Amino acid sequence: MTDILDELQWRGLIAQHTDIDALRAALTEGRITFYCGFDPTAPSLHHGHLVAVKVMRHLQMAGHHPLALVGGATGLVGDPRDKGERALNTPEVVAGWARSLQSQLENLLDFEGANPARIVNNLDWTAELTAIGLLRDLGKYFRMGTMLSKDIVARRLASEEGISYTEFSYQILQANDYLELFRRYGCTLEVGGNDQWGNLVGGMDLIHKVEGASVHVMTNPLITKSDGTKFGKTEGGAIWLNPEMLSPYAFYQFWLHVDDDDVVRFLKVFTFLDRAEIECLEATVADNPKAREAQRALAREVTRWVHGEEALVRAEAATAALWGRGDLAGIDEATMAAATADLPGSDLVVGESTIVDLLVGAGLEKGRGAARRTIAAGGAYLNNVKVTDEDLVVTEADLLAGGVVLVRKGRRTLSVARSK
Repeated sequence: MTDILDELQWRGLIAQHTDIDALRAALTEGRITFYCGFDPTAPSLHHGHLVAVKVMRHLQMAGHHPLALVGGATGLVGDPRDKGERALNTPEVVAGWARSLQSQLENLLDFEGANPARIVNNLDWTAELTAIGLLRDLGKYFRMGTMLSKDIVARRLASEEGISYTEFSYQILQANDYLELFRRYGCTLEVGGNDQWGNLVGGMDLIHKVEGASVHVMTNPLITKSDGTKFGKTEGGAIWLNPEMLSPYAFYQFWLHVDDDDVVRFLKVFTFLDRAEIECLEATVADNPKAREAQRALAREVTRWVHGEEALVRAEAATAALWGRGDLAGIDEATMAAATADLPGSDLVVGESTIVDLLVGAGLEKGRGAARRTIAAGGAYLNNVKVTDEDLVVTEADLLAGGVVLVRKGRRTLSVARSK
C-alpha cells in the first residue's frame, strides 16, 4: 500500500504539518485516532469542506480512526474571519445546524468496519466549563503575545472594526477540544484547513503543556483555481451539500463546468479515482479537451459521493435530455426546475402560444419573420423534436414536469417556456 502521506501529497491535500517524519512513523506503526472540526455556522456544509473530509476519508481508508467534531459550542462563539464580527445565532439555531452537519458527515464517512468514524460534539464538554475553570485551568497556558500574533487576530486588530473578546477567545476553545479528544479517545492528530493552522498548533501546544505529550497537526490547502481566484460560488450562491439548498443537478453542473486547467488537480483532490485512472483522464484533456471526459468523471464521482447514485442518475439523465440525448418526460419536477433555472424564458399560454411566439418571446429570434425562417430551415425544436410547422400551437400534451416546454434554436441555444 502506498504510504498515506505520499498519497495525500500526490493529491495536493497537504499544506502544512508539524514533524513530518514523526507523523509518518506514527501512521506507519499502527492505527491512530485523528479528528477534524466542523462549526455549524450555516445549515449545511459546502464544497470547501469536502477537502478536509477527503483527507479524513483517505486516512480512514488507510486504517486510522476518524473523529468528526461538530462544533455545537464553538459554533455559538464564531471563528474570527477577515472582515467583521460574525452574527451570534441563537442556541436553538446552532443546535439545529449541528444536527444537519452531523447528518451530512454520516453520509460522507464510513461508520462501519474495523475503524468506524465517530461523531463528537464539543458542547458536551464545553457546556460544563465555568468562567473560573476557563481562566484557571486553560487560560494560564496561553500567552497573550502568541494569541495576538495569530494572522487573523493581527489583521482584525489592525482593522477599523477590531475584534471582540468573544471571537478572540475562540482559539482557546478549539485548543481545548484537542486536549479533550486526546484525553477521551487518545487522539494524536488534528487535521483542518490551512486557515486554521494557528488554532491547530494552539491545541498541540496545550496538550504538550498540560499532559507532556507530543501530538501532530496537518492542514490541507484552501483550493483555488489555476488563475489564483477563489474556487466556488455559482450564480445562486455557495456550493452547498444540502440538496434543498442546491439541487443535485446544479451541484453536478458546477463540477461539469470546471476549466481544463483545473480539472486534473480537482480529480486528485475531490475524487477517489486512483493514479492510473486520473493519468488516463489527464491524457484525454491534452488530446481531446472538447470531449470533457475528465469533467464528466469529476462531476460523476463527486455527485455520487455527496448525493448518492440515484441523484447522480437523475442529474446525468437531465443533462443528456436537455440537449437532445435523452427522455425529457423522465425528468422530475424538482430536477427540471433546477435544470431550467438559468435558461432564458418566456410565458406560455397553453392552446394559444405558437412556436413562433416562443422563439421570439425567449429572445432566440429578433422577430417573427426570423423565427419563421429558422423553422423553415429546420433549426427549431420543441422538447427536442424538430418543428416544421410555423403555426404549431403548444398543447397540454406538450407540457413537461412543472408545466414547461423547452424551445431550442439549432444545437446549443436553449430556452424554457412556462405555462401561466
